[in-house]
Amino acid sequence: MQRKRVNSSRLRSVGYDEASQVLEVEMANGRVFQYSRVTPEVYRRLMAAPNPTSFFDDRIAEEYTARRV
Repeated sequence: MQRKRVNSSRLRSVGYDEASQVLEVEMANGRVFQYSRVTPEVYRRLMAAPNPTSFFDDRIAEEYTARRV
């Protein structure tokens, strides 16, 4: 999955597959996690957030189950 770099202290890059609704997040430490059933709107809001780390913590990490890849 292609990921885009983000301006964040904890997140290095983020990718999204709309067909399967899978969000892939590469952390600053190099670990990669996938989150299932993430809507396109949540992905769009993450990428547009002024503070991606806060949005990720509040809207993704607490709401979706992570799978390390």
